[in-house]
Amino acid sequence: HAASYRPAFEDRRARMVGDTVTIRIEENITAKQNSTSTVDRKSSNEAGITALPFVGSSFTDKTKLGSANDSKFTGTGNTASSNTFDGYITTTVVEVLPNGHLVVTGEKQIGVNDNVDVLRFSGTVDPRSLRTGTGGYEGSGSVISSRLVANARVQSRGRGAQGEAQAMGWLARAFNTITPF
Repeated sequence: HAASYRPAFEDRRARMVGDTVTIRIEENITAKQNSTSTVDRKSSNEAGITALPFVGSSFTDKTKLGSANDSKFTGTGNTASSNTFDGYITTTVVEVLPNGHLVVTGEKQIGVNDNVDVLRFSGTVDPRSLRTGTGGYEGSGSVISSRLVANARVQSRGRGAQGEAQAMGWLARAFNTITPF
């Protein structure tokens, strides 16, 4: 087939839909966020009728109105996240963009004792950044570091007893949604 023809002495870099690209995942991300809020508000109001023609002061003394409000709010929040991914995943070219860049996607599932870890990767690769047979993957056609992949999405999710143990139950999530505290 002419569309998949490759000369015998050409390098084996990926460049067509269906070619494979091995991604060396090297991600180390740390994020921290702290916030503090304080609101203190006081107000008071008074109103009344001081004098009316043909009406005695005993009636106008009863028309006085007043209100007072004192509210305080203090809130603090802290968030910390640290993620490290290190390993390899082989992806497939699913689209070649007009500028020649390659859209790749791949999934790897590893199962041990009824637990399945799923690793998904997708992104856009500049084929000029591809290396052949490097990174400990001798003989592999095209290898690239995840640091050189644009729009990279790395998702790791566990399924099974271990994943369920780390997730909040549906009743607890529902209660946390409706509780005002």
